[in-house]
Amino acid sequence: MNMNQHSRLSVAPMMDWTDRHCRYFHRMMTRETLLYTEMVTASAVIHGNAAWLLAYDAAEHPVALQLGGSDPADLAEAVRRVAPYGYDEINLNVGCPSDRVQSGCFGAVLMRDPDLVADCVKAMQDTSPVEVTVKCRIGVDDQEPEEALPRFLEAMAEAGIRRVTVHARKAWLQGLSPKQNRDVPPLNYPLVHRVKARFPELHLSINGGITTLEAALAQLEAGLDGVMIGRAAYYMPADILLSADERIFGAVAIQRGAEDVARAMLPYIEAHLSTGGRLNQITRHMLGLFAGRPGARHWKRVLSEEAHRDGAGPEVVERALSGVIELAA
Repeated sequence: MNMNQHSRLSVAPMMDWTDRHCRYFHRMMTRETLLYTEMVTASAVIHGNAAWLLAYDAAEHPVALQLGGSDPADLAEAVRRVAPYGYDEINLNVGCPSDRVQSGCFGAVLMRDPDLVADCVKAMQDTSPVEVTVKCRIGVDDQEPEEALPRFLEAMAEAGIRRVTVHARKAWLQGLSPKQNRDVPPLNYPLVHRVKARFPELHLSINGGITTLEAALAQLEAGLDGVMIGRAAYYMPADILLSADERIFGAVAIQRGAEDVARAMLPYIEAHLSTGGRLNQITRHMLGLFAGRPGARHWKRVLSEEAHRDGAGPEVVERALSGVIELAA
């Protein structure tokens, strides 16, 4: 599997969002786009219910697991335990600014210690059967990104890392919430372009503030190797993903409209319910399927009001879809 090619476009790892149901839903719209899990901590893999944390549907490939941690031995052990699950990539989180991540000394705070990150990824590579990659910020707090980012990338390159995704914002670990850290610090795309020129051997993807395929194509045409899209792919999945295979990858697009995607999810929903799952565990990720289209409000209202109820099943999705089709007629 050519992961450099698949990472021309990826959907960002997003806590509480990109779970296995979300990824399956996204895969119904694109064969080529690289999908990421939510961040899973190394300690959770080692000491928690790894089978529950790491299980996924084979249809999700290509799919990458994102790990969080800062202890090389723990990360190496987590990767060893992850290996049998067959993920296509293992990614180390050096970008998340949340309080719980800081308290564990991983995520964006690691931008301050490139040498420790290098030790972490070397340990991970020693036990990983697949490529280890890194997702980072351009800097944290009072760091000067023009100095911090090149220094960090140099350490990664020396450690053998060949693919890095850069969120083109600084993370402010003091004074800004995780939500604010996604919007308040200014984007610095030119810096990411400059470091790509400085490190041509690295496969660099850019993340942050990219909300359309047009914007993604502009970044690729400017010389970057890949683009990672987060919230736009979640809130407007059809707009981003249904034409991504053709426009980003030059491949044949999946011949589905949004209505077809909704129907394609029904067997998966039935299988999930048959194991004791609940409808809203899947449909909460589907609310934006018709964003910007006639019937979008009806679709969201029916799913939001009915999918959480005991006994709710595929008929709720079918009823919501019927209303969309009637309103679009």
